[in-house]
This record gives sequence, structure tokens and C-alpha cells, in this order.
Amino acid sequence: MRKAKDILCGFGVGIVNALFGAGGGMIAVPVIKSKSKSQKEAQASAVAVILPLCILSAVIYYIRGYYTLSEALKYVPFALVGAIVGTTLLKKIPDRILRKIFSLFMLYLGIRMVIK
Repeated sequence: MRKAKDILCGFGVGIVNALFGAGGGMIAVPVIKSKSKSQKEAQASAVAVILPLCILSAVIYYIRGYYTLSEALKYVPFALVGAIVGTTLLKKIPDRILRKIFSLFMLYLGIRMVIK
């Protein structure tokens, strides 16, 4: 039963990630967290899970002409700096607070998507 749940969750993460652009992490974090991981471990593990998915999706989207490299590369330096800042902050924020921030962020994005 557990293996079936893992397979279904992995499948769901892949679909959501491909459809919504890295949104699979929003599914992966709670699933990984449910396996008695800390919030930090769950978020870090989710990034490791979605990285290959993001790379594969980006290649397929590029081949299909959904974006140009010049358009995407404009954001890379700033995203890299943001990733460094985020991983530095992750070490300093207690799990309890991080869980609340994550939940509020998911709620905000859900409301925003419905309204807009």
C-alpha cells in the first residue's frame, strides 16, 4: 500500500510540476513531511525531487517552442542569488515558523490563482 501511495504521489508531482512549472514541490513537501521528516528536510528533499522534473520539462518546452533561451536566461542570475539567500534563511528559520510560512504561501497562491 505504501509503495502504491509513493508511486501515485510521484506521478502527481510530475504532472503538477509539468503543468504548472515547479508546482510539484507543493505536493512533494507535504508528502515527504508525512514520512516523519522535518519541514527543512521535506523542503530540501522536494527540491531534489523536482530538479530532474524541471530540467526535463524545460527541455521539452524548449523543443516545442514555448520559450526562448534568451528570455529564460534573463532570470537565471537573480534566481541563483535568490536560491542562495533562501537556503541561507532556511537554516535560520525554526521548523514551526517555516511550516506556517509555507502554508500561508500556498494559501496565498491558491487564492491568487482563483481570483486572477
